[in-house]
Amino acid sequence: MNRLLLTIFGLSLFTATSFGRQTIDLTAQTVKIEPQQETKLYYGFAAGDKISFTLEVADKNYLSEVEVLEYPTNSKYSDINVTKLNLKTIVVPKEGVYVFRLKNLSPTGRVCKFKIQRTPASDLTAGFNSNVTWQQQQLTTYKTYTKDVVVGYDTLYTQKTRKELLRTELSEDIVIDKTERVNSKSIIGSKNLKAIEVTLPQNEITDEQSKKVVAWAYWIGVGKEATEAWKKNVNIFRNIASGAATILGGGPLAGYAIGTVAGFVMPTMGEDVAYWFIPDSKNSDLFLNDKPFTHFDKGKGIAAFGKNTTKTQGTFYIGLLNDNTFQGIDTNVKISVLWETKYFEDKTYTEKTITPRYERKTFTAPEISTTTVPVTGE
Repeated sequence: MNRLLLTIFGLSLFTATSFGRQTIDLTAQTVKIEPQQETKLYYGFAAGDKISFTLEVADKNYLSEVEVLEYPTNSKYSDINVTKLNLKTIVVPKEGVYVFRLKNLSPTGRVCKFKIQRTPASDLTAGFNSNVTWQQQQLTTYKTYTKDVVVGYDTLYTQKTRKELLRTELSEDIVIDKTERVNSKSIIGSKNLKAIEVTLPQNEITDEQSKKVVAWAYWIGVGKEATEAWKKNVNIFRNIASGAATILGGGPLAGYAIGTVAGFVMPTMGEDVAYWFIPDSKNSDLFLNDKPFTHFDKGKGIAAFGKNTTKTQGTFYIGLLNDNTFQGIDTNVKISVLWETKYFEDKTYTEKTITPRYERKTFTAPEISTTTVPVTGE
């Protein structure tokens, strides 16, 4: 509410000893209402009262809006662009608070003079207190809404099949077992290099089984000394009473690939060979032409062995080098792959599906808000 300016003519309540239907002045004021602002005044009235008010704007200006409301929003009188308002009378049907609203939408301030009076309906209400006090009240409203709620459950049993592992087997395949002659440096027109191509078998995947190469192991040996050492390794492996050996039905390299064989008997005398495991044909050609090349394993000796669990598919090459000046060598290369075969079968099972059942229902929920309202004086 804007500040009331200038002279307040005063609130005069009727206090005569003999109550009659005399008009009572509630207020007579001169106020200035700033641009784009409004002033509100609140007074209480008894049932049957007659409200009388007058208004005049100074300098023949006008107020944008003048309105009298039965609180909170019941408009009893309204007008716009008011310059002067002669005596207006409103009959009060029931006790309540009335709001006198003066609004200025002009770009300059407005000075206006107004007067508000009440005329009681009888001696019983002549002493009614028109002063208004502000009290906090809680207002309860009810919000209605709808939502889906669970009212039950439906259970469905469905027969289905799925693949289940029946058993797993390990087996061995010999990919390569060959002897290569690697010339010495002294032989005119020949190189002391050889490259052996090795192609690992492809995995076999069907609905009934999965057969995959999980590792491969190798043996590289030179001459009779390495051949004799290998024969000893075969005999030792055959005498091992291990479940793994029985399942595999294979040889020493398979046992080494799965870890049941820790190592091999090695020759102590003889010619040696240097070797490299080369990833592709491009690098194999570089090797054969004495140019820098890429490899993923290498070694040198009368005999050597090892295993690989990462490169289990595709083709690679083994490069052999004889650094003996006069003596050619016979190099035996053995590679075995370790297969892991999983066998599957269809198993029937029952799948239980629980589905909630919904219905749309209507609910009412209270909403409590606190507000400050004007009330008539006692």
